[in-house]
Amino acid sequence: MMNDTKLRSSNNPTGSAVPEVADRRERENVGGHESTAATPAAPRRRSPGRNAAILLIAVVVVGLLVLSGVIPRLRARKALAAETNELAAPTVLVVQPKRGAPSQEIILPGNIQAFVDAPIYARTNGYLKRWYFDIGSHVKQGQLLAEIESPEVDQQLSQAQADLGTATANLHLSQLTANRYSDLITQDAVSQQETDNAVSDLASKNTVVKSSQANVDRLKQLVSFEKVYAPFDGIVTARNTDIGQLIDSGASGGQARSLFQVAAINKLRVFISVPQIYSQAATPGLTADLTFAEFPGRRFQGKLVRTSRAIDPTARTLNVEVDVDNAWGELLPGAYTEVHLKLKESMPTMTVPVSALLFRQEGLRVAVAKGDNTAVLEPVTLGRDFGDFAEITTGLTGQERIIINPPDSIIDGERLNIQTEKRQTPAVASQGGQK
Repeated sequence: MMNDTKLRSSNNPTGSAVPEVADRRERENVGGHESTAATPAAPRRRSPGRNAAILLIAVVVVGLLVLSGVIPRLRARKALAAETNELAAPTVLVVQPKRGAPSQEIILPGNIQAFVDAPIYARTNGYLKRWYFDIGSHVKQGQLLAEIESPEVDQQLSQAQADLGTATANLHLSQLTANRYSDLITQDAVSQQETDNAVSDLASKNTVVKSSQANVDRLKQLVSFEKVYAPFDGIVTARNTDIGQLIDSGASGGQARSLFQVAAINKLRVFISVPQIYSQAATPGLTADLTFAEFPGRRFQGKLVRTSRAIDPTARTLNVEVDVDNAWGELLPGAYTEVHLKLKESMPTMTVPVSALLFRQEGLRVAVAKGDNTAVLEPVTLGRDFGDFAEITTGLTGQERIIINPPDSIIDGERLNIQTEKRQTPAVASQGGQK
């Protein structure tokens, strides 16, 4: 036994007595006798409060370690998502539409016309004897313009007057005969039949005289047509004949041609075509200013006097007449003018940049930024085009935020990055000009 113990001790490099104690305990347990002297002391037990504190400290340390890595990661992920959404949303500029002026001015093309313009024709055949006024001459009503020589008509008048004299003589004889028979019938000196024949002949001769007189009057009228007079005050704008030229009135089936063209230019007419959208505002009594290229800086005031009260189905316009005074004769018939028609707004209008308009398959649209920075495509009705700005007649209230240059791919509900741009109402919009 000693040798064995020593052997084990020698095999233990540390010189520990642990194996020897273990053998002894084994032997004692086998023999059924446990030595109390050899039993080691029981370990000391820790208190529950200390264990809980240690556990809490461990949990806090682990939590700090976890949070120190997770929170930055979550923050980075959230920031990345926000940046991605921000980059994905288009950045747009928005402006607020401007309300149109209560009265507006539209500019429409027009052609000047004489208030009265008439061609002067001959009413009798013959040759032009002489003319008295050339183009550009001022004439008064009743002034002699030209004379026509028509000897055939003169001869016909002489013949008709001779026939009238014969008929008058026959009438006088019939009158005497009828009076005699009327006196004799009372004395039963003539028959009733002879008296009736005399009275009937008197009525017939009276009718012949009237017919001859009518023929003389007709030929007198034709002879009076040998002198051509001005029908009204005006300007001779054309002379289409000359001395010795054959004049054909067209009464016998020939081709009639006017001798003169006379126009009254003291007052002029201007006919313009007002678009249908402004037809209700174009009422008689409105003022209209006329501008001409040959009169830079000057305006001639006119007045809208009447409308056709019908829309042209082809052009969708209303024909309107504007009269302008031309007492000084500065304006010429046939000239081109621009009519500045001042209309009263029948409905409020808005002006927006032309770049804000979207032409979609379903119709004209304007992209509006809502309060939650999302896009909504509003249908609108286009009015006048001012160049950089356009007039919107329906679809806007003036409180919207209009997107300038919206992307072609913009759709309803799309998120936006909003930038506000301040703008002033264009001068042309305040004037309401349109060409």
